[in-house]
Amino acid sequence: MITNQVIQKALDELKEITKTDLAVMELDGTRAAATFQTEDISPVTIRSFIDSGADSEVNGDCHYYRVVDDGVTNYVLISRGSDEMSNMVGRMALSELTALSAAYKERFDKSAFFQNLILDNMLVVDMYNKAKKLRIPTDSRRCVFIVETEGATDLAGTDVLRSVFPSGSDDHVTEVDEKTIVVIKSLDNSEAEDKQIKDTAEMLVDTMNTQAMVNVKVAYGKVVSDIKQVSASYKEAKMAMEVGRIFYQEKAIVSYDTLGIGRLVYQLQPSLCEIFLHEIFGDDIPEHLDEETLNTINKFFENNLNVSETSRQLFVHRNTLVYRIEKLQKATGLDIRVFDDALTFKIALMVVTFMKYIKNNEY
Repeated sequence: MITNQVIQKALDELKEITKTDLAVMELDGTRAAATFQTEDISPVTIRSFIDSGADSEVNGDCHYYRVVDDGVTNYVLISRGSDEMSNMVGRMALSELTALSAAYKERFDKSAFFQNLILDNMLVVDMYNKAKKLRIPTDSRRCVFIVETEGATDLAGTDVLRSVFPSGSDDHVTEVDEKTIVVIKSLDNSEAEDKQIKDTAEMLVDTMNTQAMVNVKVAYGKVVSDIKQVSASYKEAKMAMEVGRIFYQEKAIVSYDTLGIGRLVYQLQPSLCEIFLHEIFGDDIPEHLDEETLNTINKFFENNLNVSETSRQLFVHRNTLVYRIEKLQKATGLDIRVFDDALTFKIALMVVTFMKYIKNNEY
């Protein structure tokens, strides 16, 4: 449904151009939008006009018009003045409101279509028929992006993205819940498709940070070439968001294709995770490591198990780093200077993180 703010803006623009006052009234006689005071317009008069069945009439010093959508009266439009100029302006306003209503209805229908599409709430035959009716291409190459805010979203954030991806394009923006906005991006089939996707993800982060003033994480799935596959890209983006939230909290952008070991750990059964941790740590499974130890381990892995380079970047003596590594080896039985032990320890840390996440979210 078209909003009262949009109607008010349209009436204000017409008033500025034509110098004619206009009002749009709800069916119960309350004011939706107006450029003049409407207290003198009785709800009884509005009801009487609606019941008359007439498309328009002159009542006192005003022209009344019925605003209809699919045979249903939505509003009553009033143009103040009984002369021909007021009648002409009223009909102009009626035409604009009808067009606005149609545009908003189409956007609403498209939003409902894409929501049902990504949530697998449509039969394939209905999907193609509905897409044809809404003039949505079925064979475009698309990628689904999920934009998740730290807190609940507001209309401003969604409106910002809708201004970036206008409804007239083959892109679409919809909401899934109070924290999640979904962008279904149509690609141009160019050789630089990967760059286009990455640029879009970065643009989403920057736009939401600077214009909507909220911090977000963005995740995206694989590119699909048929509209029935859009839900698959959405599910991949959803998994990427979840895995990123658990294992890659420092990243603002996460791609389904680059989840690495995180994807494997995420798909493990909790019972298998517990068995694995007990094999590695016995009954003394570390709930957390102190910041110094964790920073040392991460930097050591970043430098491909190079002791000299790691000690240089940590600004510590080589012997100090060796001492920390040996202390960790004594506690866990794993020497992370050895590749196999380093790989085992890296996976074990991720499994610990995953189990903590499961516990905190009560899966």
